Amino acid sequence: MSRPASIHLLRSLRSVRHLSTAAANASPAAAASTTRIKNLLVANRGEIALRVHRTASRLGTTTTTLYTDPDAYAEHALVSPHSINIGPPSAYLDIEKIVSVAKESGCDAIHPGYGFLSENAQFARRCAEEGIVFVGPPPSAIDSMGNKSLSKDIMIDAGVPCIPGYHGSNQDPAVLLSEAQKVGFPVLIKAVKGGGGKGMRIARTPEEFPAMLESAKSEARSSFGDDVVLVERYITTPRHIEVQVFADAHGNCVALGERDCSVQRRHQKILEESPAPHLDEAIRQDIWKKARDAALAVGYRGAGTVEFIFDNDTGEFFFMEMNTRLQVEHPVTEMVTETDLVHWQLIVAEGGKLPLTQEQVEQQMNGHAIEARIYAENPNMNFIPDSGPLIHLRTPTPSATVRIDAGFKEGSVISSHYDPMIAKLIVKAETRELALQKLVAALSEYEVVGMSTNIEFLKRCAAHPSFIAGDVETGFIEKHRSELFERRPTPPEAYAQAALSLVLADSLTASSRDPFAFFAAGAGGVQSRQVSLVEKSGEEESTVAVTITRTAAGTFDITVATPDSTATYPGVTASSALSSQNKLTAFYPHTRLETTVIRTEDKVAVFQQGVQYNFTIRRPKWLDKALGTRSTENSVLAPMPCKVLRLLVEEGQEVQKDEPLVVIESMKMETTIRSPKVGKIAKIVHAVGDMCKAGTELVEFEVEGEAKE
Repeated sequence: MSRPASIHLLRSLRSVRHLSTAAANASPAAAASTTRIKNLLVANRGEIALRVHRTASRLGTTTTTLYTDPDAYAEHALVSPHSINIGPPSAYLDIEKIVSVAKESGCDAIHPGYGFLSENAQFARRCAEEGIVFVGPPPSAIDSMGNKSLSKDIMIDAGVPCIPGYHGSNQDPAVLLSEAQKVGFPVLIKAVKGGGGKGMRIARTPEEFPAMLESAKSEARSSFGDDVVLVERYITTPRHIEVQVFADAHGNCVALGERDCSVQRRHQKILEESPAPHLDEAIRQDIWKKARDAALAVGYRGAGTVEFIFDNDTGEFFFMEMNTRLQVEHPVTEMVTETDLVHWQLIVAEGGKLPLTQEQVEQQMNGHAIEARIYAENPNMNFIPDSGPLIHLRTPTPSATVRIDAGFKEGSVISSHYDPMIAKLIVKAETRELALQKLVAALSEYEVVGMSTNIEFLKRCAAHPSFIAGDVETGFIEKHRSELFERRPTPPEAYAQAALSLVLADSLTASSRDPFAFFAAGAGGVQSRQVSLVEKSGEEESTVAVTITRTAAGTFDITVATPDSTATYPGVTASSALSSQNKLTAFYPHTRLETTVIRTEDKVAVFQQGVQYNFTIRRPKWLDKALGTRSTENSVLAPMPCKVLRLLVEEGQEVQKDEPLVVIESMKMETTIRSPKVGKIAKIVHAVGDMCKAGTELVEFEVEGEAKE
């Protein structure tokens, strides 16, 4: 869109004015009827709790935060002097306890953040019954849009296009299969009260429909307490385009642009951007109008997101659902519209008018913003979530165009009880091309140690030629799987820096009389040390031997022997004086390298030139034997703390590679554990319902030539 130059010149000043005096923009009558929120209870956790607290505090509103036993030392539990423990991990869902805390704490309003109770109509009703302002839409709108079947009927009546499918109440599997056949395969099975990709499965053939149906229902029961599903036509090349809407109690409703959220895994978004690339202007205006029509049709109030499926093949778009809350990806909208949507929520909750008209919103839009969700998960293992302490954390430097919304800091624990998102990185630039460059550069500055993350995968997605070209769809990851998961060679210097850092660190801490110290004093002659580093990629492992010979104080000859080649670096200079905060600076014959090396027991994380490498120090077999460590090389281990949901094999059963073995649940997500090889099941270690720690054996294979005990 073209915009007058004067708008750009005055934008920053006007944005500040809107954020600080929004209530004054309402009419005198409306302003007189508003109720000032003085004490706000934030009924959520993590980054959204901190996000709400920041805006409320800036406005002079006191905040009270909640935390559960696992979150006692979490950042959101420490941010406010008014912080209350509500007990067990599931207490964030305890409506009566939260309402009681609000009353006892003198809170006149509750902000539910997103997730948990943010789309719970009963929670909104209980707030109203107790005279507490619910910072969200009215219960009737939550009811209408929270039920995917009912919402489709309302949208059809309002003239909003809907995707063909079955939204009826009959949940008999035979009926659902019959309706799926009428729609035509592939179909999408989706929990009617779902969200966040949970309770969603794709059935591509009638034969796999029953298994996908059972899996969707099981996950829906676990996540939402309701296993009713609908069946829809599955569009094969869809884009996920959503519109941020906002409405007040005075009949005003605006669309604050659209977001493209097409790059997803497990039906959950990992990259979001605004505006959507390559969207025809007529379609853009039409989709905004349909989103406003959807909000007005249910008497909406507050922040909401109307989600559409856009068919890349036909150019059609269809209503998918409406999220009656603030979305995880709302920062990209804030960046391009220069607004504070939490502030807007509070204005509307107090009875005020929207700060901007639709025309003003469009005049204020500028630039392109992209958000990357940083998760504790392992992309190489089907994105299974991870948990544990954040041992080391380094982030990009925030600025006016680089924003980090995070709920954790170094030393925090990513709990297995909750969503594994660590942070959101949001960048903005004048154009999409520049925004992508800024995103990759910022991701390259991230350093996270303590669990697996998707950072390297996000960089690959953002740098992929198709993504750069804006050629996106919800099947983007699968379509480009071979390139996105391609194993890329590790530079020999990464092994060299890892080994050199370990040797220097050990030599600093070792006693000069310790005969086992690296480069021990008095050893005489040429002093050498070999470090064996193991690198794993999927099921494949490779061992690299790094030999370091000290030729003079602070000078080393280094040889890196990989399975495929050998690299030699004579006269490398490095010393403890050049290293600080886990960083090693070394001068090679051809370059200077500054590397972060973090060692945790036998694990070594290396960050070099914007890329992370992970190694394991090879432990001698005699040490395992001395310690009585049992080999698990013929076992399948739990990849994370989990609960065993279903066993899909029996003892004595022959299985093929990739055959499903066990279904586990962690962080409210189901994961199917598959066989790493062809073999015979010797033992099922855990029963359905068992809770397992990460690394616990789930299934043992028979060892060839050995009988089962």
